[in-house]
Amino acid sequence: MQETGLMHDIVHTGVPGLDELLNGGIPRGTTIILEGNPGTGKTTLGIQFLLEGARQYGESGIYITFEELPEQIYRDMSGFGWDLRELERQNKLRIICLEPDVLLDQMMRTDGLFEQLIREIDCKRVVIDSISLFRTLAGLGNDGREQIYSIRNIMRKFDLTAFFLREYGETEGRSTPFENYVCDGIIRLSLREHLEKYRKRTVEILKMRGTCIVEGEHHYRFMKDGICILPALSMVEDKILSDGVERLSTGIESLDELLLGGLPQGSAFMLDSNSKANYKYLMNSILAERLKRGDCVLFMLSGLSSVETIEQTLELFGASLKEAAAEERVFFIDHYHRKVEREYENLVIHVDRLSNEEYQKKVYEAINPHFRETMVQGKRWFIHYDLNTIISERGREFIKRNFADEMARCRAAGITVLCQTNFTEIGLETSSFLERASNGVIRTWVDGSYQYLQITKSPGGRMSAPHIVDNIRDRPYVRLI
Repeated sequence: MQETGLMHDIVHTGVPGLDELLNGGIPRGTTIILEGNPGTGKTTLGIQFLLEGARQYGESGIYITFEELPEQIYRDMSGFGWDLRELERQNKLRIICLEPDVLLDQMMRTDGLFEQLIREIDCKRVVIDSISLFRTLAGLGNDGREQIYSIRNIMRKFDLTAFFLREYGETEGRSTPFENYVCDGIIRLSLREHLEKYRKRTVEILKMRGTCIVEGEHHYRFMKDGICILPALSMVEDKILSDGVERLSTGIESLDELLLGGLPQGSAFMLDSNSKANYKYLMNSILAERLKRGDCVLFMLSGLSSVETIEQTLELFGASLKEAAAEERVFFIDHYHRKVEREYENLVIHVDRLSNEEYQKKVYEAINPHFRETMVQGKRWFIHYDLNTIISERGREFIKRNFADEMARCRAAGITVLCQTNFTEIGLETSSFLERASNGVIRTWVDGSYQYLQITKSPGGRMSAPHIVDNIRDRPYVRLI
């Protein structure tokens, strides 16, 4: 991907997983508070930020400590295989130990020690450990705001991207510290009990000006080569269905964003919902978008949906079912043998009173000729599969025997399938089987006064955070927040 001017204003931390939480990195020239209790890894993360800046991005850095001597830092960081002395010899790093008042004095001087160091190594990154001591320097009755404000301004003057380390325990439970307002971002490291016998380490980005963030707590681990952050809701990635595959828009911009562009062509997705959740706008937006894009669509009708109700609903989304029918791009499977208007008569496959074997044979014989002809013409196929109806009319055993094979054949032919079901209603065993046989799951439910939507499985290996389904006046009538 070609870089834009904006991308050059992003500082990549180089810490595995952290840039992903920061939408690529930290805006250049910002000042970030890195807070946490003793033992959470603030020093390690600060050094790693400087180390990877030098190694990966050619950006030199300065680590300023008020309490630890450089020799102690060299020794501690060597456990990760980091040779900080070598980086200093290459003028890519400086580790200095100063008293807080001396540092502030040198920073305020024109051509002082701090400015000389910046010029000497062409410094771009700074870590100060820790700003908590400025309260001591300021004396009783003062929270050190004047000193912190001055240091922040000096960072901006030299366009330095800086981490200010802070002991979290010192401010916890008190009013919001002044530096929270002055600095551009806050990253908190925590260590707490987990599953009674264990402890977990989490990182949370509480604030970050100039970039989107992934909210919530995310686990991190100390690895042999440094800290690694594991973004929440991530799973193993399916490269086959995530790399270079065309995405089919759902017609809902915010849902497309969660799906990294839309439903992957040739995938099978589940829409898990219940009677309390209004899933119809979601489903019909997707179906209308397929018709408007010229795709062929196979609808499975339920007891509550007929050709007539589908036609009326799709009109709300700007899609004409009649036009698609005239072009023989829509077909329907009906278990209830309902009458339809003349233009749809040859497009409905009536399967009532058929055995399961007869049902499969009739659907195949009715659809296959159209499928072959349209595939030659380069048209895509999309199937709306109502699993609740299939289970009701054909039974759970029919699903268990045939669903996985049917989805495999659809994927092999490049057909995209969206299956509508209710995992709670059909039971744990059947729902687990269906989830395993599908590439992705979109779940929507109601809790209190709000409806939520979440991607709980996807070919790209990522789950989403729960989003509120908000009703809007214009198409597609819903958005995700």
